[in-house]
Amino acid sequence: MKNLLTASILALALAACSSEPAKAPDQAGEAATSSAMPEETMSESEGAAPASEATAAEMPSGTAGPAADPKVLALEGLGDLRLGQAVPSGSPWAERGAQASDACRTVTSPDYPGVYAIVEKGKVQRITLGQRSQVKLVEGVGVGSTEADVKKWFAGFREEPHKYEAAPAKYLTAPNARSGGPALRFEIGQDGKVKMVHVGMMPVLGYVEGCS
Repeated sequence: MKNLLTASILALALAACSSEPAKAPDQAGEAATSSAMPEETMSESEGAAPASEATAAEMPSGTAGPAADPKVLALEGLGDLRLGQAVPSGSPWAERGAQASDACRTVTSPDYPGVYAIVEKGKVQRITLGQRSQVKLVEGVGVGSTEADVKKWFAGFREEPHKYEAAPAKYLTAPNARSGGPALRFEIGQDGKVKMVHVGMMPVLGYVEGCS
């Protein structure tokens, strides 16, 4: 009887032990893993640059937009011919034909039919697009464009009567021309279309007969 009682007590003790949750070790492991994850995530975020910064770092230094079109007239000049600078040595821009004077010269280039530049005191003061020129401004305005095209892009230009043609022929000059910096001036014909485009500095910008 005593042995039977002892066996019963031992069986109950074993049953109690076997009823404890078997997942405790796993839960402890999961807790350890979860507590470690924030540190790992933090170390990765601290050690790696944001995607935007990494992309910027991988870009080649000195990257720029597409090169300027040599057939586009800008306030800086046309191709290698720059306003306020001497005619580049060795360039195709050269004096051709009779010149008005030594003080004021005109140069042309076979690369730019219908275009001429006025040079005073050894520096380019104005570049003009004439009737045969295919060169345009970056806005697409050039010889043959309408007055409406000009005013679409260049509002507020000062209007002046044309010296040799009756209205509606006129000159349209940029309001900043009197400041002395590079500015635009358009000659509009009686047909309402652009006859010439000038970029240069006053007073040369306002010359109506080449060097005068």
